[in-house]
Amino acid sequence: MLQNATTIAALVPVETLVPEPQAAWRPLVRDAMGFIFSELSRERLTAKVLEQMGLPAETPPEQRLIRLIAKMPGLQKLGQVLARHRRLAAPVREALCQLENGMADVTAEEIRAIVTEDLGPRLKMYGVQIEPSVHKEGSASAIVKFTWRKARREPEEGVFKVLKPYVPENFAEDMNRLQGLGEYLGSRDRGYGFAVRDLQEMISEVRLLLEHELDFPREQATLIEAARMYRSSFGIRVPRLIRPLCSRRITAMTAEHGVKVTEAFPRAPLRHTGIARQVIEALIAVPLFSAQPEAVFHADPHAGNLLYNEPHRELVILDWALTDRLSLAARRQVVMLAVMTVLRKPAGVAEAICALAKPDRRSHRTSQSWLRRGHDTGLRSCCLPHPRDLNGVRECYTQLACPYPWRISGPGCMADSSFRARRIMTRHAGSGTAGLTDIQ
Repeated sequence: MLQNATTIAALVPVETLVPEPQAAWRPLVRDAMGFIFSELSRERLTAKVLEQMGLPAETPPEQRLIRLIAKMPGLQKLGQVLARHRRLAAPVREALCQLENGMADVTAEEIRAIVTEDLGPRLKMYGVQIEPSVHKEGSASAIVKFTWRKARREPEEGVFKVLKPYVPENFAEDMNRLQGLGEYLGSRDRGYGFAVRDLQEMISEVRLLLEHELDFPREQATLIEAARMYRSSFGIRVPRLIRPLCSRRITAMTAEHGVKVTEAFPRAPLRHTGIARQVIEALIAVPLFSAQPEAVFHADPHAGNLLYNEPHRELVILDWALTDRLSLAARRQVVMLAVMTVLRKPAGVAEAICALAKPDRRSHRTSQSWLRRGHDTGLRSCCLPHPRDLNGVRECYTQLACPYPWRISGPGCMADSSFRARRIMTRHAGSGTAGLTDIQ
């Protein structure tokens, strides 16, 4: 096992993946790769070593990395997050982007077998005709297009989102490896020369996100809830769930057409402001000002999940696996946080964050008083930037939050979604600070 892990380290050297400006991170990346692959089951590790040795000698290291983490949904999810990090070397970022746009580790025959096994006679009942190729792949699922029809109705287009066949088998092992990785890298005796802050918590949250992605019944229920929330919003749509063709491993929904929202109307810049307004309305205003006691909001609004149907002038919101919910009281505090930031009132910002905070259950301290003391200290060293400086605002929130044992779950995701939405709006409206157009 250790010899195979050493072979992998030689075939995919860390020095080629982590550029010189970030050389301080190389020991951490090297340790992480060594831990993951030394603890992998013998069968999976041997298969990966043989695959690496069978690749042509001139294969770039970043392409070897992509093949190395194939059929490892936990590492693929981490890779998708890293792909959006602007400081990574360009070849590595481009390779990691394949995890969202060009992954190919499952065949159409495997997907068709799952659909046939789960739906059986319903395929004939609804006249389902499945396309012969896989349309798109993610870290844990694959998309195939199909047509279907109800009795005495015209055929309709749909898509099956199907759980990849190897995921249930490998999921438990990958989750254990991720949890162990957080404990291993976070141990005090590693000595990386810089703080590995909240690493275990970060990896635990990645595990939670992946668990949500694999919970197909949860996503199906969320699709129904989201459709109900947006039904009175003009120009905003979510895919409609096709309930008779769903199972625990399959989500069937209407096929949606469009281009990435960042690519809509490239020759008509005057339309971009209107598109930006639709994005802000869909991702922020509708859930934030919902009349419901709890409002669902999209927690992963990157451009790949936002299509724009140019002929119908509609924004289509895809992939409702990663969502969260906010109570009415929490939404009220999110609004206050935004208002206090715009007014540049540090005390008001601290008060709103304290109201949103969830105490750490492992801590026996009085959370609110401890938070306020911490924020009094943090605010003295953190001057609120101008509201247009989105990166600065986000960094300031991080400085206030990081040193203290508290969590903002739903509100934190809502704030992150707001920053992403503002970046999309900035790109389309043609205003704002530089460096905010990396949503793609």
